[in-house]
Amino acid sequence: MYARRRRVYFLLMGGCLVLFVSAWSFVRLWSVEAAVAMCVVAMVIPPVAALIANRRGPDDRWWDDPSGDPKSDEWWDELDGKRRREE
Repeated sequence: MYARRRRVYFLLMGGCLVLFVSAWSFVRLWSVEAAVAMCVVAMVIPPVAALIANRRGPDDRWWDDPSGDPKSDEWWDELDGKRRREE
């Protein structure tokens, strides 16, 4: 999961750089309006890429994992209304 999200993030950010650099390298020679439009699209890509890279997948467990301290885990489970598994 993590590798796929990272790959998509770098593809989006690479596309952003390509849009920005090409807009002001050679597209501006034909149309300044098109170059500005390409920069506006490039401006929207980084926040979308960050959202994609940081979203929680269905198999990811970030805050549900036990901390390793049995007393703390028991206290948090009690607050969350969970019953501890009897091992």
